[in-house]
Amino acid sequence: MPSLFEATAGSTLGVVAAQTGSVTQASSKSTAVTLNNVAGAITMNNAALGAGDEVTFTVTNSKISSGDVVLVNHASGGTGGTYLAQANTIADGSFKISIGNVSGSSASDAVVLNYFIFKAG
Repeated sequence: MPSLFEATAGSTLGVVAAQTGSVTQASSKSTAVTLNNVAGAITMNNAALGAGDEVTFTVTNSKISSGDVVLVNHASGGTGGTYLAQANTIADGSFKISIGNVSGSSASDAVVLNYFIFKAG
């Protein structure tokens, strides 16, 4: 099995391409997705999220275990600073992502979130 990480002199540390993937939510911002990769991109549904509102959805992922750490960030879609995202409720086989609209108005963007799983011990 190849290493998850790859680094050579003069290059940056990154994830081997075979360990990444992408998925798009089907029907709403709360719709669960499945992506069985250590790192990936999730394109959220473009349903409206009101000012100050938050939504949570489940990511089913065979690579995650309780005790792992997930880093998630708003990569693109919409105006920077409109959304805040965090991973939570990490368990064997799934984790949740909560995303909030911190702007003063409703936003209807197909937000793209990047995530990375840091394996425990």
